[in-house]
Amino acid sequence: MTTGVRRRMGVEERRQQLIGVALELFSHRSPDDVSIDEIAAAAGISRPLVYHYFPGKLSLYEAALRRAADELAERFVEPHEGPLGARLLRVMGRYFAFVDEHGPGFSALLRGGPAAGSSRANAMIDEVRQAAYEQILLHIGVRQPPARLELVVRSWVSLAESTALLWLDGRRIPRAELELQLVHDFAALAAVSAAYDEEMAGILVDILAGEPADGPFGELVGRLAALVPGPREGGQDR
Repeated sequence: MTTGVRRRMGVEERRQQLIGVALELFSHRSPDDVSIDEIAAAAGISRPLVYHYFPGKLSLYEAALRRAADELAERFVEPHEGPLGARLLRVMGRYFAFVDEHGPGFSALLRGGPAAGSSRANAMIDEVRQAAYEQILLHIGVRQPPARLELVVRSWVSLAESTALLWLDGRRIPRAELELQLVHDFAALAAVSAAYDEEMAGILVDILAGEPADGPFGELVGRLAALVPGPREGGQDR
């Protein structure tokens, strides 16, 4: 008979384990409702030992927030291959997969959770938004965006956030539909901006030049065309 011996973790390894345990618990319940005792029990250690690695719940939460923010920002990274519409659809698929897997934690990430109002939490949230913004600009191929393009992209990132938060409250719309709708929203924002500005019009023309008719942007055109009423019988409106 052999006796199992528990391997002692190093300091950084234990810290990373506690962050992972906290994130897992935050995926199912709001961080405000998760106690240090629960985190310690899930990690298989005592409560005082948790405080040995983190001074308090806030510091542990901020460490978990850091990891979640990094992972969420990575969801916007996409190879620069193929039409923009298809790329954005894949990005939204990964983004909503994160939202779906980490519902309460995602809400806490964007709303601050236990760290609401702290400079660190706000900075991390802003970093995610900035990373998303920069990735989209890379896909569009514009290094120095004009003011209207910056407005379109930042508005779209904010729209994706708010849509995801609202979707979590009941998940009343199929996830795949929302992912596609957000890609269509991007095209719509760009199109409206292009109607007011020649530079934006040129950017939109370049984007659409690489889009296939059966891609997400082409599908939007088809859906909008179906809404336009045909000519009335006799060729006259009444």
